[in-house]
Amino acid sequence: MKFTNILKDASYNDERVAISVLFETESTKEIRILFKAGQTMKKHQTAFPITVEMVDGELDFGVNDTIYNLVKGDLVALQGSVPHDLNAKTDCIVRLTLSKQDTVDRVKKVAE
Repeated sequence: MKFTNILKDASYNDERVAISVLFETESTKEIRILFKAGQTMKKHQTAFPITVEMVDGELDFGVNDTIYNLVKGDLVALQGSVPHDLNAKTDCIVRLTLSKQDTVDRVKKVAE
């Protein structure tokens, strides 16, 4: 069993999006992404499916030239190889579920 609290020790970074690994399972990596209002993650994609959960806040999630306004409680599943970008409208807490084959370093590079 794995257990954590996504809100515990949440520390926003004024300079860039804050990314941390909550835990790993046999098949996934659970990531917390903290956005300050106005912070972005440029257009990117992964070879693997992802799931994005809005824990708190509001952001624009761009997919295939369409912008979806995500708010607290929204959950999105996205297939691999689909370009997407994120733009925080407010301070946000996002949970990202990655495939075990994907890397956290890839996500961190997108946030640079």
